[in-house]
Amino acid sequence: MLVQLADWCYRRRRRVVVLWIAALAAAFALANAFGGEAKQDYVQPGSESRAATDALRASFPERAGDTVQIVLNSKDGFSSEGIKAKVGDILADVADDPHVTGLASPFADGGAAQVSSDGKTAFALVSLDKTADQYTPAEAQQLIDPILAAGDDSLRVEAGGPVAALSQAAPVGGEVIGLVAAALILLVTFGSVVAMGLPLLTAVFGLGVTMALGEMLRRVLDVPEWATATAAMVGVGVGIDYALLIVTRYRTGLAEGHEPRRAALTAIATAGRAVVFAGLTVVVALLGILLVGQPALAGFAFTASLFVLVTVSASLTLLPAMLGFAGRSIERLHVPFMGKKQRTYDTTRWYRWSRFVQRQPWVAAIAGFVVLAALAAPFLGIRFGTPDAQNDPKSDTTHQAYTLMADAFGPGSSAPVVLTIQGASGAELLTATDSLAARLARVTGVDSVSSAVVNDARDTAVLTLVPTTSPQDEATEDLIDALRDTAVPAAVADTGLTVAVGGTVAANLDITRGVAERLPLFFGGVLLVSFVLLMMVFRSVVVPLKAVLMNLLASAAAFGVLTLAASGGAVGDLVGIPEATPVPILLPVGIFAILFGLSMDYEVFLLSRIKEEYDKTGDNAVAVADGLAKSARVITAGAAVMITVFASFVLGEDVFSKMFGIGLAAAVLIDATIVRMVLVPATMELLGDRNWWLPGWLDRLLPHIRVEDHDLSDKDATAPGTPVHPAAVLAGAAAGQERSS
Repeated sequence: MLVQLADWCYRRRRRVVVLWIAALAAAFALANAFGGEAKQDYVQPGSESRAATDALRASFPERAGDTVQIVLNSKDGFSSEGIKAKVGDILADVADDPHVTGLASPFADGGAAQVSSDGKTAFALVSLDKTADQYTPAEAQQLIDPILAAGDDSLRVEAGGPVAALSQAAPVGGEVIGLVAAALILLVTFGSVVAMGLPLLTAVFGLGVTMALGEMLRRVLDVPEWATATAAMVGVGVGIDYALLIVTRYRTGLAEGHEPRRAALTAIATAGRAVVFAGLTVVVALLGILLVGQPALAGFAFTASLFVLVTVSASLTLLPAMLGFAGRSIERLHVPFMGKKQRTYDTTRWYRWSRFVQRQPWVAAIAGFVVLAALAAPFLGIRFGTPDAQNDPKSDTTHQAYTLMADAFGPGSSAPVVLTIQGASGAELLTATDSLAARLARVTGVDSVSSAVVNDARDTAVLTLVPTTSPQDEATEDLIDALRDTAVPAAVADTGLTVAVGGTVAANLDITRGVAERLPLFFGGVLLVSFVLLMMVFRSVVVPLKAVLMNLLASAAAFGVLTLAASGGAVGDLVGIPEATPVPILLPVGIFAILFGLSMDYEVFLLSRIKEEYDKTGDNAVAVADGLAKSARVITAGAAVMITVFASFVLGEDVFSKMFGIGLAAAVLIDATIVRMVLVPATMELLGDRNWWLPGWLDRLLPHIRVEDHDLSDKDATAPGTPVHPAAVLAGAAAGQERSS
């Protein structure tokens, strides 16, 4: 079927290109008409912070939204009536916003605690009717920008809180930087501008269509703001990777003297099948994120899967059409000093490397495992958590607000703990809440507890508690545990009150622990499905088991590098991550899913060549060495593209994107070098024919999926314009001398 499709696309190439252009235009038109807004709900289902949120939404809606801290600083203090009047004007304008449900001024009755002891810093609390995940960046900017613009030389104005952070959010993606870097790598790999352009053009078309479709996906799913840009980076990487594999095989066919049409169909019959299987494996790994049970990640999983599926479709339809236009001219516009001609595989450095591994498998295996273990060691000391505003770029208002608040009111003042109290009403509720506040104020780690605020129905009260430590500090997490486990239960024993501890810090802690509890299910599900798929493809128990274990080692090593970067020191300083920054647990989840999918790409590319050689020779040693020599170049080139695309994340200012880029770039680098080029061939050499062991009963039970590379035979090469029968292609034997890919 793939060959028939490729043949039709090759012969009807003008129509195919027109159809893709039309699809791109239609996708953008539909996105403009039916595109949805980004939504993100990070509150962990079933958690205590969720209970607090639900209680506020049901009984105290004016307190259910997020809060903006307007931080004010005057070198001369706030004794001047002119400064107070200016602050009053600012707050009056804010109060007029339709989403503002309340505003606590530092100069109103009871606001003395909102002015610092030196009288130079004050803050106002603005209550909103919705949370930050219900705002778009444009809406957040509409609220925050006028506040910041009101400051002048006499009055400094900053804003803190999740909505303020959203208003400062810069685009995550570095697609342009990634594409430029990928272009340079492809140019070095191919030595031809035309050959370089085909993978880029395929990736760009796929990216354009899926960016538009992603907008429509937001209409039916909750998709976080960052998901589309992050998924786009993954789509660019795999799109170029898959097109690179097919173009490389096409050029190999031309170098062997085949006609362009036969070379194109051979490329799809061989590399194209590997691309289909690799793409589906990436999708399986991404959809495994659904097992984590975090609502915000589900939208990312579906968005990224959509990007991968569209790029696979572009590789199998648009690329054959463009190969038809390129023909033998694919080698034109040669770049001086860069290799133009394909060399026989046994004259390349990869051939020499494969023979070294073959001669010294124990040395290679032990060295590879030692390096992985050394890189993975820091992962044992990783601390999961959520970085707070002190990690934001110093120019952001959220960082400035955090600094002012920490200096004037203590590091915990930027993200208070919120407690909801229910189970009594009227004076009884108020008395019980005041008693609770007095007892909690004596708990170690509590800086202050505000007076209770009661709703109009007088059946729900809210307490705000300020920790002595910063939101990302481990001691603050310990305080949340102490409140939930001992302090609150002891204070409300036999009172009939129901108390839920919520707020930003508590919600972040619940996310971390909720995801951590489901990590075994996530890892186990992805590993099991990948193991079964690889077993069906390569008809072996040992090969997929080894692949799963090595992917786990590679992931641990990548997480070790990420831990080093987040722990400060030389690595952190190099990329601009502050010291002792906790790692959001959602990052390793995303990194593992993407890495596992991509590593399966390289596993398929490498093992399909090894399996092909083994089927032809029956000699495991020769098959491993020759399979490595013939696939190493395309794997390393594809990995280099991925690494540069993911490394472009590090150029962003946001600490989350920096961590994500470091983790993914390190993961691909480790997987494509130490694992694919060293450990896989070394262990396969040591295991010998045992690599291909599969019990007979299991062989009969498993369906057959073939992705091994088999070229078209001479009898399968039909006259131009005549469709090629797929059965003949799949049964064809390799023809001609193999060349380096």
